[in-house]
Amino acid sequence: MSSDATTDTPSDASPTLTATPGQTVGPFFGYALPYDGDSELVAPGTPGAVRLGGTVVDGAGRPVPDALLEIWQAGPDGSVSRRTGSLRRDGWTFTGFGRAATDNDGRYTFTTLTPGPTEPGAAAFWAVTIFARGLTNRLFTRAYLPGDDGALASDRLLASLPADRRTTLVASPDEHGYVFDVRLQGAGETVFLSFPGH
Repeated sequence: MSSDATTDTPSDASPTLTATPGQTVGPFFGYALPYDGDSELVAPGTPGAVRLGGTVVDGAGRPVPDALLEIWQAGPDGSVSRRTGSLRRDGWTFTGFGRAATDNDGRYTFTTLTPGPTEPGAAAFWAVTIFARGLTNRLFTRAYLPGDDGALASDRLLASLPADRRTTLVASPDEHGYVFDVRLQGAGETVFLSFPGH
């Protein structure tokens, strides 16, 4: 075999490589990803603070005790923060990012602010990512704010879904803020989104 690159023929070209099968994403994430203050986008008691919480269940309706959720959101004025500080909370900076693990009953809770629409008339939402054992990749979804029927009806994503599937993306109000339950599969499965490269 010649070591002169100029004599290479097509038969010497690197073969097409096949991707190895995906691996599940857990449960190591439950040990590696949580950090102090991860679920507190704002400190409890902050004016305007609300709770976004819910339960993650599997296809049989059983709580998933070691899932982890991340949220990204706009501020109450609809602006998207570009500030750093999500992984080291300083108690003052709102970055719009948080992370929360589920407890033994599959429940999670964020302390945050109510997001505003990013443009006039748009529906406001939390972008949500779910990590859970058995998944080959993280899942993406949205938790829309309830109450603005006009904005929800005109949202392109929601409008593209059957009515019974649309409701899986809309949070419910409670006395402390909002409830958004996640069902990983089966009847009533939460609508999940796909993005190129994920």
